[in-house]
Amino acid sequence: MGPIWRISKYVWPQWHRIAVIFIAIAISSLLLSLSFVSIVPMLKVMMGQEGLHGYVDRKITSDRYGLQFYVPDQAEILDPNNVDVERYLLVTKVKKDSTAEAAGLRPQDYIIGADDYLVSKSEEKIPTLSLLKDLAMSPGNRTFEIHYRRLDVNGNPQFYHTTLKVEHEPFYLGGVRKLMSYVPVFPTRENKLEAIKVIIVVLVIFTVIRCIATFIQKYLANKVTFIAITNLRKDMFNRILYMPVSFFDKRNSSDSVSRIHRDAQMLSVGVSMVLGKAIREPMQALSLLGFAMLLNFKLTIIFLISAPLTMGTVVWLGKRIRKATKKSLKIAGVMLGKLSEAFGSVRIIKVYNRQEYEREKFENIINNMLKHLLRISKADSATGPIMEVLGMLAGSAALLFGIHWVLSGGIDESEFFGLLLLLGAAAESVRKSSDIWNNIQQSNAAAERIFDLLDEPEEFEKPDAQTMETVNGRIEFRDVVFSYPSSTKPVLNGVNLTVQAGHNIAIVGPNGSGKTTLVNLIPRFYDVDSGAVLIDGVNVRDLKLHSLREHIGLVTQNIVTFNDTIAANIGYGKNGATTDEITAAAEKAKAHEFITQIPNGYEAKIGEYGAGLSGGQLQRIVIARAILKDPAILIFDEATSQVDAESEAKIHSAIEEIMSRRTTIIIAHRFSTVISADIIVVMDKGRIVAQGKHDELIRGCTLYQN
Repeated sequence: MGPIWRISKYVWPQWHRIAVIFIAIAISSLLLSLSFVSIVPMLKVMMGQEGLHGYVDRKITSDRYGLQFYVPDQAEILDPNNVDVERYLLVTKVKKDSTAEAAGLRPQDYIIGADDYLVSKSEEKIPTLSLLKDLAMSPGNRTFEIHYRRLDVNGNPQFYHTTLKVEHEPFYLGGVRKLMSYVPVFPTRENKLEAIKVIIVVLVIFTVIRCIATFIQKYLANKVTFIAITNLRKDMFNRILYMPVSFFDKRNSSDSVSRIHRDAQMLSVGVSMVLGKAIREPMQALSLLGFAMLLNFKLTIIFLISAPLTMGTVVWLGKRIRKATKKSLKIAGVMLGKLSEAFGSVRIIKVYNRQEYEREKFENIINNMLKHLLRISKADSATGPIMEVLGMLAGSAALLFGIHWVLSGGIDESEFFGLLLLLGAAAESVRKSSDIWNNIQQSNAAAERIFDLLDEPEEFEKPDAQTMETVNGRIEFRDVVFSYPSSTKPVLNGVNLTVQAGHNIAIVGPNGSGKTTLVNLIPRFYDVDSGAVLIDGVNVRDLKLHSLREHIGLVTQNIVTFNDTIAANIGYGKNGATTDEITAAAEKAKAHEFITQIPNGYEAKIGEYGAGLSGGQLQRIVIARAILKDPAILIFDEATSQVDAESEAKIHSAIEEIMSRRTTIIIAHRFSTVISADIIVVMDKGRIVAQGKHDELIRGCTLYQN
């Protein structure tokens, strides 16, 4: 079954519901089979061969003693020359090691008396129905006498008697006695109608109970599935939150979104099927086949000859479906990424008139996805017809043999018709099961992608990592070498830098010089290849991640806001922040002035991508978030690169106000942002080429001058 079984971790805690599901399916399957089996006694009543009492008594006698009797047809009963046809029980089969065999009975014996209906105690010829009832309904744990007639080698009848030992009563005998008491004994027209009414009432009761059980099973299966998938999605999201940043560098975020949404949805289909159809239909088929075997074992085995070939075909098609599904799910992630990219860049697409280019790219993705979906559809569509053809061949073989045995007297017509109904219903259950394996294989492909994500390692943290309660803010880079996993050459090469606590430094340099990479090592978004990053003399790798990041604030050039209120976006910087604290942070960030001017003020929704507010306003909200956190170390990565001059002046004023009493690192290109820094660090090609005050660098560093 593969990765889909790993979902059991989320399913098994609901074992009590699963137990009820199994019980409901078992009840439903049993009652469905009994509904079909009840057709046989109805036919017996309608066809007038022996009546319902005779049929039930004959079956109980066969079960209790291992005896099978010949059932005369309507023509024999009506034949005036065959006056004895209803006055004996002709034995056709004696089961090996049965009570009847122990008593010495054998095929072709004529039972003519039993217990209370012995020839010596009553009339010479006893009705068959009386004999059958005496044998079937006899109390347990006793012996009684049997009179029978057997032909000798010359064909002359010889009369014998033997003792038949009755074991304990079958568990069902009391219930059958009670039920049959409502059915008249003699098969007159009126009595037949009464018997059929009883059978119909029983059928209605079976159907009502079966439908209630089916409802319980389906509802609980869906409940178990929804709870399991919900908890799985929670774990997936939680795992993603604790993934290292490098995970997001190498994988498209849309792929992860697709796994949480689409893949989990596909997995839920498989789980729901495993808890429903995958149990219900096979159990119904097995139940129906079980009752069919009770009617005629040989014909049922003939019907099952196609089972191995059917199973092999289903498994082969399932493998093809799983392979194609995995590819289609991967492409679905790519498609989701393309859609997100296009919708987010619609202004650029329009202004450069690249609609046709984007359309062609999307069509290539979607056509590739279509190719794999058609492969899935082809295999899935072939499964049902193949199973139907194989089932028809097996059914035809069973039908041919059955007709031969009916004509030769090996099985009576009513039982053969009932057997056909049971086998037909079993075949229908098998046909309904044809898509189970295919759907499970599709879910398997989804489960493989989901658990690949869950198996990704979280950010590394030493088991004995320290907690830093207070931080002064002294930062030191010692011989730091770092390269990205996808890069062959280092981005940082031998960087040494010390930032004193409470100082503010500016890092400048051309694009690709390693500025952002350097500051990303402080909160351990990445780990160095060699060397060390220290805070207050402690290696950041020796600190608990939560403890380390608790003392760091970050404002990037990519403005990150959430689809929530302004107050919630600012309050994101401190868990449980009060309204006064949020307002005070906004005032320091020069954001309070515009927040109070917009409708709903702090309760206004920012919306997706910060719609409705300018870039400068959004940046000041982000700075207010950092101020509210009140970190010992504050990092500004190109915080004013995307705003106008007026907004830059206000942001710069806010930054200057909050830089006091904390270590601040500013990455910037703009002259106005870096000129007042305590130290300016100049980087190029992964190295620090100069550092000092503005006046010193403007005189002695060509790169800084440029």
